[in-house]
Amino acid sequence: MHPTVRFVIVGGINTSIGLLTTWLLKWLGGLGDFPANLGGYALGVCVSFLLNRSWTFNFKGAWLPSVARFLVVVAVAYLANLSVVLLLVHKFGMNGYFAQMFGIPPYTILFYLGSRYFAFRPVEAATCNPQS
Repeated sequence: MHPTVRFVIVGGINTSIGLLTTWLLKWLGGLGDFPANLGGYALGVCVSFLLNRSWTFNFKGAWLPSVARFLVVVAVAYLANLSVVLLLVHKFGMNGYFAQMFGIPPYTILFYLGSRYFAFRPVEAATCNPQS
């Protein structure tokens, strides 16, 4: 299965887990929108990291550097999403609910490319280049 297809499947899984967690934190935990959303998003990001690392991109490199790179990718993709939404709402007067749809493509594209080529880039074989 191609990594892009795996990425879409993982996206569906982590989005579902994140949303369910958010709802449960609001309903059973009595939390407000912000803390519930933060908890759901945090769990979704963890699930995304684990599944994308191990299944989507079959990454075998060191954990800590890949976590750091992954969090950078998440932040960049999120800021792109938020920038598009805010631009459409505040500069073009678009309805906020509708504008959210237009934030998804830049988020998804940046998240996929950043994950594939930065966070989980293939580990390059060590080369021996003795200096004589």
